Amino acid sequence: MQTSTRDRIIVTAARLLQRQGYVGTGIKQIAQEAQATLGSVYHFFPGGKEAVAVAAIRHSSQEFATLLQQSLDSAEDPAEAVTACAGRLATELRESGWTDGCPVTAAALETLGTDSEIQQVCADALRGWERLVHEKLLRSGFPGETARELATTVISALEGAEVTAQVLRSEEPLRTAGRQLARLIGSYGVSPGSDGG
Repeated sequence: MQTSTRDRIIVTAARLLQRQGYVGTGIKQIAQEAQATLGSVYHFFPGGKEAVAVAAIRHSSQEFATLLQQSLDSAEDPAEAVTACAGRLATELRESGWTDGCPVTAAALETLGTDSEIQQVCADALRGWERLVHEKLLRSGFPGETARELATTVISALEGAEVTAQVLRSEEPLRTAGRQLARLIGSYGVSPGSDGG
């Protein structure tokens, strides 16, 4: 299937942002690696580098949401599902040579304190991922507030563990986080498949 020039630009930018961050990624490099002219990048993204970055982060965020949803759907028990997710992230990170971490972390950290569209799209990504975990926990019978707080904890722990795994070049931080999150979720004594009421 032929990929459109616009899609090539987005996918290329997503990969570069993930590996090099926003500051370290130039619009000329995006154009070159996407096999597109600089003119075509500006044609599709008149807002320049920031507009490309916003589209790329949205793309990466959706890819991660798909991975997360697949992991959450892989087991009825949310504790098992979270462990599966952490394991999958660990494996994929190792297979990438420790370069393909969280798709929003670098851009989010580099734009902290700004009111940029990049910061907004990063926040939307994190909230969207939390929502997926929250919905899984609700379906498993967790009360609303508990499910919300646990979802925040799961995403925060996985995000932190992924950065630690990259720095240490080891799967263990993610695998450990997965085991401990599973223990935490299991400690509530909610059985999978119950309706919470």
